[in-house]
Amino acid sequence: MAKNTYTVTAAQSQLPSLIREAEKGRPIAIRRHDQTVAYIVSQERLEAIVETMEILANPAARRAIDRHRTGKMRFLPLSALDRE
Repeated sequence: MAKNTYTVTAAQSQLPSLIREAEKGRPIAIRRHDQTVAYIVSQERLEAIVETMEILANPAARRAIDRHRTGKMRFLPLSALDRE
């Protein structure tokens, strides 16, 4: 098992320390019968994951990302906003 992977039994007995580890940015995997069944992640990390999912679910944002990846997007300096 990886360093941050615990069995369900071990995780139950070490939950407070595992939560502290997750708060430091280290995701914790929980395994049962050699299969990962859950993760403990910090609130900050989970919010970042949800935000990314929301952006990727937005068709306009998805098109902008695709245009950027294909080199079809043009960026302007922030000073261009002052001219409008």
